[in-house]
Amino acid sequence: MENEIFDLWNDLKKYIDSKGKNVYPKHREVWYISLWKNIWFESNWKWEEFKRPVLVLNRIWAVYLIVSMTTKWKDSEFYYKLDERYFNKISFVTLSQFKTIDKKRFIKKIWKINEIDFIEIKRRIKHLF
Repeated sequence: MENEIFDLWNDLKKYIDSKGKNVYPKHREVWYISLWKNIWFESNWKWEEFKRPVLVLNRIWAVYLIVSMTTKWKDSEFYYKLDERYFNKISFVTLSQFKTIDKKRFIKKIWKINEIDFIEIKRRIKHLF
């Protein structure tokens, strides 16, 4: 079963790579992106259709710095609880899970977080690293 899912992900990656996308996410926006399931200690989203919510931190040309989001909290300095309820649940930003991705991975914009939360998230990431 795992190999079949891996093959599906490879087919999706080929499709994503072949298409051009005219999306231009901005900082503070939360998007669903195409992403393979996480491994080992990483936080897993319910990853139907290989999508996961992320917060856009910054952009350099077509490459974006993003941080993962979850609705599961752990008692750790690596989680930031958002003030507003997104996904109809309390949401968290996983501060330790940031990465760069290509703009082709963006699927759908969900919302934009408030400026106060965004400033605090950036401050905490700088403090951690």
